[in-house]
Amino acid sequence: MTAATPSTTPAAAPVPIVNISCYKFVPLDNLDERRTTIRRRAVELNLKGTVLLSHEGINLFVAGPPDAIHQFVDYLRSDPAFADLHPKESANEYQPFNRMLVKVKKEIIAFGIEGVVPAQRTSPKLPARELKKWLDEGRKVHLLDTRNDYEYDLGTFDNAIKMGLDHFREFPDGVARLPEELKDEPIVMFCTGGIRCEKAGPFMEMAGYRNVYQLDGGILKYFEEVGGDHYHGECFVFDQRVAVDPSLQETPTTQCYICQAVVTTEQQQLAEYVAGKSCPACYREAAQTMAELIASRHQHIKAVTTPLPGSEPCLNRRPLNVPLRCAGMTLIEFLTDLHPQIEREEWLRRIAESNIVPTAPVRRRRRSKWVPECLPLSPDRPVREGERFDQLEPMSVEPDVSADIRVLHEDDEFIILAKPAPLPVHASGRFNRNTLRNILNIVWFPCRPHVVHRLDANTSGVMVLCKRKRVSSIVQKQFENRLVEKTYVAKVYGHPAEEKFACHARLGREAEQGGVRLIDPDGDEASTSFEVLQRLDDGTSLVLAFPLTGRTNQIRVHLWHLGFPIVGDPAYLPNHQLGSNHTLSPSELPMCLHAESIGFRDADRKELHFEAPLPDWAR
Repeated sequence: MTAATPSTTPAAAPVPIVNISCYKFVPLDNLDERRTTIRRRAVELNLKGTVLLSHEGINLFVAGPPDAIHQFVDYLRSDPAFADLHPKESANEYQPFNRMLVKVKKEIIAFGIEGVVPAQRTSPKLPARELKKWLDEGRKVHLLDTRNDYEYDLGTFDNAIKMGLDHFREFPDGVARLPEELKDEPIVMFCTGGIRCEKAGPFMEMAGYRNVYQLDGGILKYFEEVGGDHYHGECFVFDQRVAVDPSLQETPTTQCYICQAVVTTEQQQLAEYVAGKSCPACYREAAQTMAELIASRHQHIKAVTTPLPGSEPCLNRRPLNVPLRCAGMTLIEFLTDLHPQIEREEWLRRIAESNIVPTAPVRRRRRSKWVPECLPLSPDRPVREGERFDQLEPMSVEPDVSADIRVLHEDDEFIILAKPAPLPVHASGRFNRNTLRNILNIVWFPCRPHVVHRLDANTSGVMVLCKRKRVSSIVQKQFENRLVEKTYVAKVYGHPAEEKFACHARLGREAEQGGVRLIDPDGDEASTSFEVLQRLDDGTSLVLAFPLTGRTNQIRVHLWHLGFPIVGDPAYLPNHQLGSNHTLSPSELPMCLHAESIGFRDADRKELHFEAPLPDWAR
């Protein structure tokens, strides 16, 4: 057996892609039928690009293998309206278009000026070789670039006039700015492929210019026939190539993904250019970008909260979920256990008025028919673990809250806020739309920021939100594992004897009457350390609190337990008295507890630290 010898047959060279572009102003009818048949043929030939049709003609940019392109051009020429199409061609190594589009438009080149009909009349066309001859001879002629400014800046003819255009529709205004003496002097106008000049020329003649020519076939035809003489730079093209040089080869020039500005090779070397994020045209210093973003967020927050979302009457639904401990209870037993702060008689009234309903209709079998459960529900109806009910509050208006939400920082992953007080974070009790969560969902739509921790409605200060679930999970685990550094400032009644002290009393797992949580030797572990900042003359003190665990109301309960209740706390009162854990009104004195700072790590384990400005009572 002999060993196989390597093949010496050379690999077949890849088939090049041919780009064609052309237009024709000709009256067209049956546009929808033409669109359907042209698109069908282009798809059959596996071509990509754009074909624009209107009653004034056709404009196309299409790319594909040479044989397919030539078949497509032959197909178009079979239509008498397009029999004399002569597309400009250039080669490319890849397909510069993503898909095949055939569109019906009002105009194949947007201009919007009545009386300009290129199919009936255009300015005299000057062939590319003739223009080169004029320029070689130094003949007196004014070159007028009818393209947009970003195209001019990338490359143009020597000494060409810049019109100052952002869009071709602005061309009439640009003409009005030209010197009056040009009306009697020779002008040669040009654009990428010639189509804009077909409308620009007649318009200039209507405006009184008496010696106007248009470069036949535009810059691309000039490149094709005579190269780059008297031209400097590149030519912008409207496909993924972005720009070509005078040899009609693609250049390294690209476009900014953010602002669509043209980015030259030299500009791509600058620090301001970050692919997919910024370019010299749209780059902003990080601090400036952040400030502009935060200002826009604050403006949106103000618009959303003026008036407050919950100030308009509407039907609110409050979820009531049956936990395991309540399985087998009657409906009234479940409700009074879940919310002991509400009297039994009040729950019975709400049941009787059909304001307690199943979240999803519960169906029971009766004689081979499925029927919804009747309302009102019976107070003695048993409930199951995981069953859900809605508490209906028809045409309810929610209490006022403070909506002065301040954004401290925002990037691709995090939103850091200074939450005002009073403002509930989640829907509960009397609040549904007047909540931080609801406001953020509106302002950041379609993003729904993930709340990774919470503050009491009456507590102000720094909060961390994540834009993505993956990052949210990473940060939440840091809270669960006690790796987050949190500092609170509180104003308390009394003067602690020691500069530093701590409390490790366990907290009850369930809320008591009035929604308060109390010290319970059998409850959850809880630890907070404290440090006195200042003892004030009015008998109060400012203290720092460092929670090592994150139990509900932990700082408030520990300070109250030690005999130093927080000033303004509606639940944990002086002299070990209890009130109700309700949300204060903005008109009432605030509860003096503020989350001053927080430290954690991002998904790349980089340490982050944020601080919220102190409220007036803590300064």
